[in-house]
Amino acid sequence: MSNEASTTADGATTKTDAAPPADPAVSVVGPDDGERIVLGTTLMRVLEDGSNTGHRLGMAESVIAPHTSGPPQHRHAQHDEGFYVIAGTVRFTVGETDHDASPGTLVMVPAGAPHTFANVTDQPAVMLSTFTPDLYVQYFRGLRDSLSEGRPLTPEANIEAMSRFATEPAAGVRPSS
Repeated sequence: MSNEASTTADGATTKTDAAPPADPAVSVVGPDDGERIVLGTTLMRVLEDGSNTGHRLGMAESVIAPHTSGPPQHRHAQHDEGFYVIAGTVRFTVGETDHDASPGTLVMVPAGAPHTFANVTDQPAVMLSTFTPDLYVQYFRGLRDSLSEGRPLTPEANIEAMSRFATEPAAGVRPSS
């Protein structure tokens, strides 16, 4: 691969191609692999914790039991979240508005947007979540560790764990359904 230079409209010279790593590592997580985190009635499987992406991306699969309320409505200051519903229906609450997301629905939540989710149905729901950057994967681990000490999964436990990861409760909006 050559290292050619190009000139921009303002006359600056930039390299047009940087050589990729000689042998980049590829992560393959099979259907029975991944770190499992149990949070109340939700089973999360961490598919990418950021260690393979330079911490640019984290990814997890969540199986949410029927009639499971989500975390308190909250805002992230430093990361975006994406939720892709694979099975069942997940209710996303954004401020005062509910969105019932069925399979094939993508919900993107930029930093600063208030949100929460819940499974208000009689069937389990499965969703794939992305975290950019990967910061929030550590929240789930911290919450799991807190619960392993015998602490119940309460809104207060969620808020305390969130506060360590640039996340705060969304004031003035209703909680999860």
